[in-house]
Parts: sequence; structure tokens; C-alpha cells
Amino acid sequence: MAKTFSDYAKQVSEKLEHVFPTIAGPFENLYKAMNYSLLAGGKRIRPVLMQLAYEAVGGKAEIDAYLCGIEMIHTYSLIHDDLPAMDDDDYRRGKLTNHKVFGEATAILAGDALLNDAFCLMLEDALKSDSMEKVRAIHVLSMASGSAGMIGGQILDMESENKAIDQDTLDLIHLNKTGALISAATKMGAILGGGSPREVSLLEAYGKYIGKVFQIVDDILDQTSTIEELGKPINSDEKNHKNTYLNFYTIEKCYEIAEELTTKAIGLLDQIDGDTQLLKDLAQQLIMRRN
Repeated sequence: MAKTFSDYAKQVSEKLEHVFPTIAGPFENLYKAMNYSLLAGGKRIRPVLMQLAYEAVGGKAEIDAYLCGIEMIHTYSLIHDDLPAMDDDDYRRGKLTNHKVFGEATAILAGDALLNDAFCLMLEDALKSDSMEKVRAIHVLSMASGSAGMIGGQILDMESENKAIDQDTLDLIHLNKTGALISAATKMGAILGGGSPREVSLLEAYGKYIGKVFQIVDDILDQTSTIEELGKPINSDEKNHKNTYLNFYTIEKCYEIAEELTTKAIGLLDQIDGDTQLLKDLAQQLIMRRN
């Protein structure tokens, strides 16, 4: 039977359970805080995208370190996003946020540790194999998660609160804050799988398109979903005076734009010889998601 997205997501979650086994000792509370958020569930979209892109270009071996690494970095960003100094949220994935359980200082350090340990995990694997493709993939992720990527987008987002901004600025925020890790996932998968430069470029572009779709739908759900469905507070964008795509378009128009972007993303996949059906299905599912 062919594997589904849920099958891939479950496998990622199982791999994450072995990254930080419960360690008794002086750092036990730190590991508990890290695992609390890392193992709290979630869609595992970024590692699954990486795995699917990897397989689409012919990758066969395990890339567990990179699947876990990108999810660890994503999780650290969520812990820090929820902090009082940032979005000040009480719930994430249907559970109390990290700082509500472990305290603000521990939450900050748990996020810091997840970020650093992610790169340690990936580099340990790369050093064992002496693979420049693996080093290149790690570099892609370091760029996407740093000042010229996710963190840059986050600071622009914060600086734009309570301000009127144009759509180009909003696109720049979300190309980096949300889209950078998503497009890095597909680009890394293509690199790790030995894809041609054209395949790497196509899969990176696919990731950029669906990254924007993800954010557009996120903006819609923040206004139309429920805390039970979303697993986190609704109307938080309004509470934090953030600019969203609903500042510029109606919900109907947002969905129309998301459909157009999805069509473009799928068109890119048609240019790849490998099996991209699950990547196409995922692109469609992102529009219809409710959490």
C-alpha cells in the first residue's frame, strides 16, 4: 500500500522521540522542556516535505538527522514566538505553551538548545559521511533560519505591528518568517537526494509558493477557526496588531490567490520526472486545512 502524508508524519514523530531520551541528571528539566514542545504533535510539514522532495529526485538512504533537525528548528521558533516578549500566547498545539509550564527563562533556553542541537545532529551525520551535499543542505537551512531568513522575517513582523504597510512588505515578511523554512525543506531534500540543479531550483520554487499559501490560510484561520480546531488562540493577529493578508483582501479573494499559487506550484512539479504525487496532494490539502 502506498504511503500517505500521515504515514510520513508519524514516522517523523517516531524519530523525534529518540533525539532526546529522558536524561536524569543536572540538565533533566531542560530536556523535559525541549521534549515537551518537540513531541507535542504538529503536522510535521517541513520534514515530510524534505522527505518527499528527497524521494522525488531519487533519494534512497535515510536522512533522519535532517528531518529531525528542521523540525527542531521549527519547534524552537514556536517556543520563542509564544513568549511574552513576542506573541504572548498561552496555548500551542492544544497544550499550554512552554513558558507557561516551565517558566520563561527555561523556555528561552529550551529553544536555544533545540536550535543549536539541531545543527550538531546534522553536522555529526555529515562528518561521518564526508558528503558536501550534506554540508550544502545544512548551509541552506542555516541561511533560511537566520537573519536573512526566518528571524529576519520575524523582526520585520514585529516592527510592522501597529503600522500600515504595503503588500510588498507583507510578502517580504512572510517569504522569510514562514516561507524560508518551507522552501528550505524542499530544497534540502532535492540536494540531499542528488537532484540536478534544475530539480533543486524547481523544488525550492515549489516550496516558496506553498509557503505563501500556508501563511494566507493561517491568516484566514486566525479569524475563522476555533481554539479547539486550531490548537492555539484565535484572533491573535488582531490582538498583536499584526498585518495580515486580510488587511488587503477578502477571505474569498485570499482563497482565490491561494488556489492560483497552488496551481503554479503543481505546474513546477510536472517538470520533474520522479514521483511527485504526494507533493501535489499536500499542496492541495494546505488550502483546505482547518488547523
